Amino acid sequence: MTRRRPRVLWEPGEPFAASTRLRAYEAWLADYHGVDVAGYDELWRWSVGDLEGFWSSIAEYFDVRLHTPPSHVLERREMPGARWFAGATLSYPEHIFRDRDDAAVAIRHASELRPLEQMTWGQLRELTARVQGGLRALGVGPGDRVAAYMPNIAETVAAFLATAGLGAVWSSCSPDFGARSVIDRFAQIEPTVLLAVDGYRYGGRDYDRAPVVQEIHERVGGTLVRLGYLDGAGWQDGFLGAVGGGGGGGSELVLEPVDFDHPLWVLYSSGTTGLPKAIVQGHGGILLEQLKHQNLHLDMHAEDRAFWFTTTGWMMWNFLVGVLLTPASIVLYDGSPAAPTLDRLWDLAAEAQITCFGTSAAFIAGCMKADVHPAAGRDLSALRSVGSTGSPLAPEGFRWVYDELGADTWLFSTSGGTDVCTAFVGGVPLLPVYEGELQARSLGCDVQSFDPEGRPLVDGVGELVITQPMPSMPLGFWNDPDGERLREAYFAMYPGIWRHGDWIEITSRGTAVIHGRSDSTINRGGVRMGTSEIYSAVLALDEIVDALVVDVDGWMALFVVLRDGAVLVDAVRGALARRIRADCSPRHVPDDVYAVAEVPRTLSGKLLEVPVKRILAGVAPERAASRGSLANPAALDWFAAFARKRADRSAGR
Repeated sequence: MTRRRPRVLWEPGEPFAASTRLRAYEAWLADYHGVDVAGYDELWRWSVGDLEGFWSSIAEYFDVRLHTPPSHVLERREMPGARWFAGATLSYPEHIFRDRDDAAVAIRHASELRPLEQMTWGQLRELTARVQGGLRALGVGPGDRVAAYMPNIAETVAAFLATAGLGAVWSSCSPDFGARSVIDRFAQIEPTVLLAVDGYRYGGRDYDRAPVVQEIHERVGGTLVRLGYLDGAGWQDGFLGAVGGGGGGGSELVLEPVDFDHPLWVLYSSGTTGLPKAIVQGHGGILLEQLKHQNLHLDMHAEDRAFWFTTTGWMMWNFLVGVLLTPASIVLYDGSPAAPTLDRLWDLAAEAQITCFGTSAAFIAGCMKADVHPAAGRDLSALRSVGSTGSPLAPEGFRWVYDELGADTWLFSTSGGTDVCTAFVGGVPLLPVYEGELQARSLGCDVQSFDPEGRPLVDGVGELVITQPMPSMPLGFWNDPDGERLREAYFAMYPGIWRHGDWIEITSRGTAVIHGRSDSTINRGGVRMGTSEIYSAVLALDEIVDALVVDVDGWMALFVVLRDGAVLVDAVRGALARRIRADCSPRHVPDDVYAVAEVPRTLSGKLLEVPVKRILAGVAPERAASRGSLANPAALDWFAAFARKRADRSAGR
C-alpha cells in the first residue's frame, strides 16, 4: 500500500526549540568537540557513525562519575559481546541522588488507596537508607537478588534504589500477576529477599494477595518481607528498625561503586509463549541510555512533572524511575486507569499538574471510543507533551490528541522494548510531528529497516534491526552462560545484527512507522501487512471497540469486540470489508469475522496475536500462552473452545 505524505500536526517554534536540552547539547558539542551539525538528522548520523565519540560525549556532558576510569569506550564492537567502558566503576543510584535539594519534591504519587501525596528528596533519601538498612541486616550484598512483588508506589522506588545502592540486583513483578507467572520469573534468579504487599485495590475492588504471596515464597525462596499496603500498616515490624531505630534519623545511604557491566536489574519478556526470558541489564549501560533519552529526547527540565501509566511488571516503570536522572520530578499512579471512568488519569493530570503525560495507544483509543474530553472542566494548562507507547498509535489517535489537547501539545509516539529498556524510535523535541508517524530514530540507535536479504529499505516496510551495539543492550539472559538463548532471540536471522521482531518503515524524511510484530504479519498473496494497519481500519468503525486478526495457514480471521448495543450484522461485516479493502488492500479482507466478548492482552496491553494463532492451529492453550501474564486470561477460553469446534468440523465430527 502506497502511503500518502501525512500532514504536520505540530512544529516546535523557535522559542520552544531554543529552550530544549537537545539544542543546548548541540551547542556544547560544537563548542567543546568541534561537532557542528545542521539539524537533527546530521546529529543522529554522527551519533551512529562515531559510537565512541557519541557515548563518551554523553558521559562527559552529564558528568557521569566514574570512580575508576575506563580503558576503552567500546572495547569490542561486535554483537553480541560488545563491551562498553571496560574497567570503569560507577553507581546508578549515586546519579539519582547527587546534588539534590532535600526540600524539593522528587515524587508525587496517588492510587486507588491513597490520595495524591508528595515525597521530597530528603524523604526519599531517608526511606531508601532505612530500607537499605533492613536489606543489609538480612545479608543482602553485591550480586544478591531482591525480588519485589509490589505496586507502582513510592516505597517501591525507594526499595529499588536501596537495592541498587548495595550492588544487589533488582527484579519486580506487579501484584496483579498470577502466582504461576511470578514463580516463572523469580524462580530463575533465586532471590535472597522477596518484598511483597498484602494486597492492592483495582477498579474499586480489594485483592488480598496473602495466599498468592505465600505460594510464591514457597517456590522461589529467600527471606520474605511484607509491606502492608492494602491494610495501611506499612513495612513489617523490625524491617526498617535496622536504620535509625525507627526514629527517622537514619544512617548514611550506601551507594556502592560497581563495575560498568554489573547487573542493575533483571527484566522479563512477556512470557506469552514459554518461560519468560530473564533479561539482565547493567548499571553503566542503563545510566548512559537514560541520561541521554530522558534528558534529550523527553526534554525534562526542573519544572517538569513526568507521568507514565505503568505497573512494576513493565519496563516503562524502570523508564519512569529513570526520569529521576533529570532535573524533573515524577508522578506515580497505582490502580485502574478506568475507575471510576477513563477520566481518572486526566483528573490526576490536572491535580498533579503533570507536564508530560505518558500513556498507551490502547488508552488513547479507549478515550476516543468512550467520548472522553480531557480538557473539559479541568485545568490541563501545565500539560505540554503526551507520550504514547505499547502498540502503534493510529492516525486517528494523533488527531484526537490535537483536537482535545490543543495545537501546542507535543505528541511523541515511541517504540522500543524491554530488551533495551528504552525507545529507539520516538520523540525528538526539535522535529515536527507527522500524523501517524514516529518523529525519528533515537541518538546512538542505528535502527534500520531490512528486507529478507538484509538490504536496507527506505519508504518500504521491513524487519526492524539495530546494526550497531547500544550500551543498554542485555548483558545476557540469566542462566544462559554460553549466550545461546540470547543469540537465538536476536541474532539468528541476521548474524551480528539485532533483529527486534517488529515491522518498521523508515521514510525518506527520517520518520518511522511501526507496522506491528513481524511474527504476526499477515502475508496474503505476497502482500505483507502489519496488523496495526488492519486495526486502524477496523477500529475506525463506531461499532468496533477492539479487535484481533490472525492468519492461520492462509485462513484470515478477524475477531471483534462490539460496542454495547451493536450487533455483528451483514451491514457491519460489509462496512468492515469495504474499510479494509480501501485502507489496506483487497487481499487483506478477512475470510471470516467473529464477535467476541474480549480479546486477550498482556498486562502491559499487548495483543496476543501469536498465541491465538497457535491455539487456532491446534496448540493447547496452556502451551500457547502463560495465563498469569495476561490481563484477562479468561479471554483465551473462547478461542480454545472455538479451536476445538473448528477442528471437529474439519474432521467431520
